Amino acid sequence: MNTANLIRLVTLAAIWGGSFLFMRISAPVLGPAVLIEWRVLLAALFLMLVGLVLRRRAAPLNLRENWKHFLVLGFFNSALPFLLFAFSARTLSASVMSVVNATAPMWGAIIGAVWGRQPIKARTALGLVLGTLGVALLAGFDKVSARPRAGIALMATLAAACSYGIATTYARSARSVAPFANAHGSMWAAALLVLPALPFFPQPGQPTLTVAASVLALGVLCSGIAYLLYFRLIEEIGPTSALTVTFLNPVFGILWGSLFLGEVVGWYTVAGAAIVLVGTALVTGFTPRFGRAPAVAAGK
Repeated sequence: MNTANLIRLVTLAAIWGGSFLFMRISAPVLGPAVLIEWRVLLAALFLMLVGLVLRRRAAPLNLRENWKHFLVLGFFNSALPFLLFAFSARTLSASVMSVVNATAPMWGAIIGAVWGRQPIKARTALGLVLGTLGVALLAGFDKVSARPRAGIALMATLAAACSYGIATTYARSARSVAPFANAHGSMWAAALLVLPALPFFPQPGQPTLTVAASVLALGVLCSGIAYLLYFRLIEEIGPTSALTVTFLNPVFGILWGSLFLGEVVGWYTVAGAAIVLVGTALVTGFTPRFGRAPAVAAGK
């Protein structure tokens, strides 16, 4: 991996780790549905502008052939997990959410094995146990576990990570669509899919300049630009090495939460994150050289 791609990888991890910070700031004010509708709509508009600039290099959406594919991918890879994370962000810390999100490749490997009717290997079972213990350690000792509805929020976060696993499994068996078209089309699909949730989650407060900036960052930076970086990395270094971003995300999620929100980083935070990442590596069979990566971004 050359220096330019290493910088892209770390930058992507920093951006996706920051998404939990931005959701933690904006979700309590806007509510999960309003926040995510703005997020995916801004991302779709940004990617549309990028497509217009790239013109020949940007793959066409071919909606007539791919609309069902975009709806499925948009639901499981964007609309559903984004909504669940935004719901959890009203209660959980950015640190906890970023660590639990790192279990997404674990879910993908397990769902893939079940879908393919393959036996669960001992290494996979051990990784699953470690991942569960890591999440339990983090949630059990972190002060956020004492907040009202923290248990429901944690389950929603785990469900969001699982949704990424479903998206990964689906993408591996779906028709081949260009990466940029996948990102662009799925964002428009997600914008449509989030609309029915708006009446159930009314906006609880009035946005400030900080909240508005967080929403803009979520849409353009954490969704639009991040997808472009991710697919550029896959093209340059391959999906195996690109998976490394999953293991870097919690580092930045914890860092940004500590720096900007004053979240406490205790021994349980570090230990829980380390155990989750080891469990994820075992389940996915990931090593820097021989690992396997998900077909879509687990993002964030």
